Amino acid sequence: MKNLIKTLKEIWAVEELRKRIIYTLALVLVYRIGSFIVLPGIDAERLASSSAGDNSILNLINMFAGGAFSRASIMALGIMPYISASIVMQLLGMAVPTFQRLQREGESGRKKINQYTRLLTIAICLFQAPSYMGAYVPAEARLNDSFFWWFEVTAILTAGTMFVTWLGERITDRGIGNGISLIITIGIIAGLPGAFFQELGAKIYDGGLVILLVEMVILLFVILLTILLVQGTRRIPVHTAKRVIGRGSRQALAGGQRSYIPLKINQAGVMPIIFAQALMFLPSLIFQNSSFGATFSNIQGFWYNAVFFLMIVIFTYFYTAIMMNPNQMADELKRNGSFIPGVKPGKKTADFIEGLISRLVFPGSIFLGIIAILPAFAMNFGVQQGFSYFFGGTSLLIMVGVVLDTLQQIESHLLNRHYDGLIKGGRIKGRSSSSAVTMSQAL
Repeated sequence: MKNLIKTLKEIWAVEELRKRIIYTLALVLVYRIGSFIVLPGIDAERLASSSAGDNSILNLINMFAGGAFSRASIMALGIMPYISASIVMQLLGMAVPTFQRLQREGESGRKKINQYTRLLTIAICLFQAPSYMGAYVPAEARLNDSFFWWFEVTAILTAGTMFVTWLGERITDRGIGNGISLIITIGIIAGLPGAFFQELGAKIYDGGLVILLVEMVILLFVILLTILLVQGTRRIPVHTAKRVIGRGSRQALAGGQRSYIPLKINQAGVMPIIFAQALMFLPSLIFQNSSFGATFSNIQGFWYNAVFFLMIVIFTYFYTAIMMNPNQMADELKRNGSFIPGVKPGKKTADFIEGLISRLVFPGSIFLGIIAILPAFAMNFGVQQGFSYFFGGTSLLIMVGVVLDTLQQIESHLLNRHYDGLIKGGRIKGRSSSSAVTMSQAL
């Protein structure tokens, strides 16, 4: 407890870190307030009493939106349209030469891609907003069905999504952590207390408190495995050759340092989960009244989980390929006069790094997919649906990944100010040392 109080005091003592945390909390509060503002022309009581939300995929969407989806809030669509647009833009970056050139143009290209992503987000919202109102808001809860009202609601839902996107970007730029991921995490955490007490009430009613204790032990074990997956790192040793710098009497030896390149088992982070989940929502929205849509609305079903698992594996490879370029890494090492012991510089180094990444991505993607489909198994064993989402799956992976990333950023600020960090006598396990950080940033 004393160490916790000391750490909190150190965090508060760093002015820049304090401002970033307060700024982040303020924007999160704005987001949570917005999620409770109901759309105009909606009867909240009739909506709450309707059975339109008795749908597993709807409950999952509602969890990511922090409950805004079921309340028909102005932010009901949440951040998912932006995620879907980002997926499309990244796919275009792989296949279309124009977008490939934009990716290579640096900051200017990134700004253009972000602009196109926002425009595509608006287009997706204009499609999803009427679909959402027609499919998930019952007619008895709609007080007005005029054309102007539908236009107004569509505009508000689109503006709500763009506002949430703007909040996420502001958090990333001026706050702490990744704003988009943090907003999703806040929405997930908001539903945790209610889900736990629902599970507790069900077990008390059935006389299954011992089973609840077993569930909590299994949940803790899954959380530990998830942390290992997120933080697991393979370090590639790197040596820097000694070289003479300067002239005449000012000559000196430089280099000769040893460092390493940290390669995570799950290099892609939580993005494959977010991307895959965003695409899994589409069939239920597009094919609402068909057997195909019903199949992909049942998160306990075989086909839903099989496709979800496969998409996670594919997106893990895809996102890792985008983030990690072995040829570029090998060139950077060669230019810096660095080399991997026992491996020739150039193509041999690139092939070595590529092979190592492939060996890491395969078990990482499989483990990531298994954790993602654990809620289906939990529900089949009697766990309440709301609580099962936290038993594994997307919610747990996102929460663990985002929380660890945020804590690491806080720790980095503390270490830069010569504090001990969040853990006495060291850093968060799995975080790279200063030499590794320098090397990874250079690559």
